[in-house]
Amino acid sequence: MNIMEKLAARISELKNPTVAGLDTRIEYLPESFVGDVLPSGIHSFEDAAKAVYAYNVRLIDALCDVVPAVKVQVAYYEMYGPAGMEVYEKTIRYAQEKGLIVMADVKRNDIGATAACYANAYIGKTDMPDGAQAAFGADIATINPYLGVDGVKPFADACRENGTGVFVLVKTSNPSSGQLQDLRFEDGRTLYQAVADLVEEWGEETRGESGYSAVGAVVGATYPQQGVELRERMPHAFFLVPGYGAQGGTAEDIRGFFDKDGRGCIVNSSRGIIAAYKKNEKYGERGFADAARDAALAMKKDIMG
Repeated sequence: MNIMEKLAARISELKNPTVAGLDTRIEYLPESFVGDVLPSGIHSFEDAAKAVYAYNVRLIDALCDVVPAVKVQVAYYEMYGPAGMEVYEKTIRYAQEKGLIVMADVKRNDIGATAACYANAYIGKTDMPDGAQAAFGADIATINPYLGVDGVKPFADACRENGTGVFVLVKTSNPSSGQLQDLRFEDGRTLYQAVADLVEEWGEETRGESGYSAVGAVVGATYPQQGVELRERMPHAFFLVPGYGAQGGTAEDIRGFFDKDGRGCIVNSSRGIIAAYKKNEKYGERGFADAARDAALAMKKDIMG
């Protein structure tokens, strides 16, 4: 069973195809919570990292029996320097300890040995004198396909060797995605269609019994017609779907992203879950974890009907 099949099994168990995005920044933290964690306030990167991690722990505790996975966007941790990256790793470990599948949203890539270093760092292991060790140890990473197979093969190799997976950017949810992704080739295919065809090829050696490979695709909820088309084009690729909620994507928009059995897709929400308390006064600042849990359950109901 590859990692995408494990993800599908967990989705089925919880009946919830939702991944909570831990895009945590200090601006999202309730003042009262910060006061409890750091009575003197946030003044340094170390302070910020400590507060972010404490917030993440509370969120993970509230969500671990509701959602099958969390997605941890590295940019929100890199901006706090080394202290932030330490918390990034700690967040991944803690989420896994609580039974969650963890996606490292890093969108990394390069060629050859450099790509292999990225792959080893996030979804593999690094060779050390006393044996290989996991640096960040996520279950799945997001990657950029722009460098072609030279940049993707090291990640696919890491998937096979470590039982991990990747989501390749195919048709992203942002408004300007078409500036490049909709460019058309002489054979009539768009760039995103060509990437989709490659995703099917790149994942062939990692397909499990269900047919899904360890190489999945990022397909934005804001492009519903393309999502339906890409589901047909990539029958063996699990979809990670951003763009639901704040970016305008709806449950109706993503109906066609699932396969005929209602599988093969997990939908991300970040601010809509982790900062849900800001939208409903009934929770108050101290009810932020309950608000996040209820938002994830509401999202489940919206998507599953």
